[in-house]
Amino acid sequence: MTETPAALRESHHADVSGGWLRPAVFGAMDGLVTNIALIAGVGGGGVSPRNIVLTGTAGLVAGAISMALGEYTSVRSANEQIAAEVAKERRELELHPEAEARELAELWVARGLPEDLAVQVAEAVRDRPELALRMHIQEELGVNPDEHPNPWTAAISSFLCFSVGALVPLLPYLLGATSLVLALAVGGLGLFVAGAVVSRFTSRRWWTGGLRQLLLGAAAALATYLVGALIGVQGAL
Repeated sequence: MTETPAALRESHHADVSGGWLRPAVFGAMDGLVTNIALIAGVGGGGVSPRNIVLTGTAGLVAGAISMALGEYTSVRSANEQIAAEVAKERRELELHPEAEARELAELWVARGLPEDLAVQVAEAVRDRPELALRMHIQEELGVNPDEHPNPWTAAISSFLCFSVGALVPLLPYLLGATSLVLALAVGGLGLFVAGAVVSRFTSRRWWTGGLRQLLLGAAAALATYLVGALIGVQGAL
């Protein structure tokens, strides 16, 4: 059976424009690590399971809101900056089309295109204003002016995924367990699974991605546990 060349398929690349995947992954990982570390810290300090649930729930709500607001602000600010640069480039193309065409040709020559061909293509592009604008933005800024991540998509993805991630280490306590070790083990399993799932979007082996996230989360939990234990011991003296 002959395989269809990837270039002939309508969509043969993953979406890397930053719409929902990045904030979703970042939110889930941050929710897991934050609450695992938070639970480890207060648990190391010797507080009761009820206080651990209270602390973890507060961390979940505060963290999810903070992540959503941060993603919304970040993505919207980036879009506004790109829009300002597009407007600036549009003015330059209207006022100095010849200079802009030379600039575009020089960019292509610097990338290895023959000079005569670069000049010929740049002059052809110059006569099509919208195409010229798109080409200049792509070459000079490295972005597609027609593709902008949605700030609401980023915010909602981040909020939901952070909440789910932060809920994982709390589940044993919410189901009646009182063991800190069990809660951290469940959180560690969540980290491994999340890392393995993310690896499906890359060429990394699933177990490598899972192990990496597990080790990073374990390091954060160990640090906060030691801090909590130290403060707890000092408070008892």
